[in-house]
Amino acid sequence: MPLNHQNADNINLDNTDIKILNALQVNARISNAELSALVNLSQTPCLRRLRKLEQSGLIEQYTARLNHGMLGIGVSAFVFIKLNKNTSSNAASFETAVGEFSEVLECCVLAGVHDYALRIVTKNLKTFESFLKDKLATVEQVEDIESTIILNQIMAHRSPKLIRP
Repeated sequence: MPLNHQNADNINLDNTDIKILNALQVNARISNAELSALVNLSQTPCLRRLRKLEQSGLIEQYTARLNHGMLGIGVSAFVFIKLNKNTSSNAASFETAVGEFSEVLECCVLAGVHDYALRIVTKNLKTFESFLKDKLATVEQVEDIESTIILNQIMAHRSPKLIRP
């Protein structure tokens, strides 16, 4: 669930804020007691800083990473889409349509040969084929679909470590 936030344009991060953000990227479920010890602050000021970072919008949300294999998800793929017309209304219609598909984990707008990249997960190759033919290919705005099956995921959900300039 996204957190409420203000405009983050005027946020000045100090080294302690960066330590807090880096620690949360490793373990978002860290207790305030553990976090405050890690960043060398007492608990109340640490919690105050954390709330400020949340309200600023720098921390957008907290999530859980699920084990796809245990959920019966056997296929993960990147799917590249070319729209039949690259207009704002066409793009909005496409984005609304793919937003309804539970198989779509991510949708990114691209510059270059393709207009979009989607990250797709399905139970197996048969359900992936069905998704492509019965769902994605039926979206009116789609002109071309290219897909690449992911054989093995080496890193997942890696966030950049924040450093001071």
